Amino acid sequence: MTDLSGGAPAALAEPVERVGRGWTASLSLANGAIWVGWYGPLQILLASQAEDFAPGSGMSKETMLAWVTGAGAAVSLVSNPFFGALSDRTTSRRGRRTPWIVAGAAGGALSLLLLAGAGGVWTMAAGWCLVQLTLNAAFAAVTAAVPDRVPRLQRGSVGGWLGAAQILGVVGGTGLATVAGGIGAGYAACAVFTAVGVLPYVVRHQDLRLAAADRPAWSWRGFLAGFRLSPRRYPDLAWAWLTRFLINLSNALVLLYLLYYLRDRLHYGDPDKGVLILTAVNGATLLATVVVGGVWSDRTGRRKPFVIWSGLLMAVATAALAGWQTWPGAIVAAAVLGVGFGVFTSVDFALMTDVLPTALDRGKDLGVINVANALPQVAAPALAAPIVTYLGGYRVLYLVAAVIGLAGAVLVGRIRGVD
Repeated sequence: MTDLSGGAPAALAEPVERVGRGWTASLSLANGAIWVGWYGPLQILLASQAEDFAPGSGMSKETMLAWVTGAGAAVSLVSNPFFGALSDRTTSRRGRRTPWIVAGAAGGALSLLLLAGAGGVWTMAAGWCLVQLTLNAAFAAVTAAVPDRVPRLQRGSVGGWLGAAQILGVVGGTGLATVAGGIGAGYAACAVFTAVGVLPYVVRHQDLRLAAADRPAWSWRGFLAGFRLSPRRYPDLAWAWLTRFLINLSNALVLLYLLYYLRDRLHYGDPDKGVLILTAVNGATLLATVVVGGVWSDRTGRRKPFVIWSGLLMAVATAALAGWQTWPGAIVAAAVLGVGFGVFTSVDFALMTDVLPTALDRGKDLGVINVANALPQVAAPALAAPIVTYLGGYRVLYLVAAVIGLAGAVLVGRIRGVD
């Protein structure tokens, strides 16, 4: 299939036709389903398992949780760009992205069920690594579908709806894990939602197919060499990656020990419920800004000012967690973080698609960019555990997180090719 406007294959052409609401809604639901599979465990279930397995293991619950989530994030670092690159070269009758969405979601659901039966730290870590491996295959394909099909000046609004689905997935996963009635039931509920949530997109919407003749010749050397994106050759991509990494690292430091922060620092009576309340408050304010921010960015044709100011707002809210350590302070901080992260989520996603080097490697390049989402999950436990345990506790942790987020906001100004 060839694009009539430029002679390029349709799967590789720059999209010019706006996508409809049904396509956006279905892809957003698929994205939200993947985040349910991630954040039900991350917010509640893994922390509860760590608390059960820690006695007699020689590790504190904080250290055990840090090791397990860090191992899973390490798997995510490799799997997202790897599966993105494989989807770039897929010539299936169902298209480049759909087969990986189906396989990844189904594998993620099965992995969550295996994780539910973990009997100790090693099976817990293995199960979580499988969840990360499979769901990242689906996530890489979902994100790559946007630059495949959405024209540039619609990507802010589509990114906004994907961001809204993301936070609903976080809230939904947390809610399912909380109300299901136990660790096993929580994992089962998340697994079912993850598998079912991708069906409307894969059933109703046809993916663009890549002809075998348009696929580059295969070699392991060429395939592996493609993952190296030179900062000198693509400086905007490098700066965009760094800013996303820093702001996501700041956010990861805030979320990692939230359950323990409520229990051990604020002495909140029901910390599981407290996490759900804070997540819901954060989600409500995020939903109020994520689509609006993306649409506003599309209409102005500008990206950087939105990312800069949203990053600054998030840094201020994170610093407030360090200086105002009360339950009301936590609620206010969660609300302000949601406002900032809502704008950041939609506009930063559009900015990332604007700096992609080539159409042939969209999945792989977005996978490399998505490493900036996963790498903080590795770095955050390594940074947070010693700070909380030996270097000043939660007050110092949130001050460090605020400084990191501020650096990310400031460095957005180094991106030259996007207004």
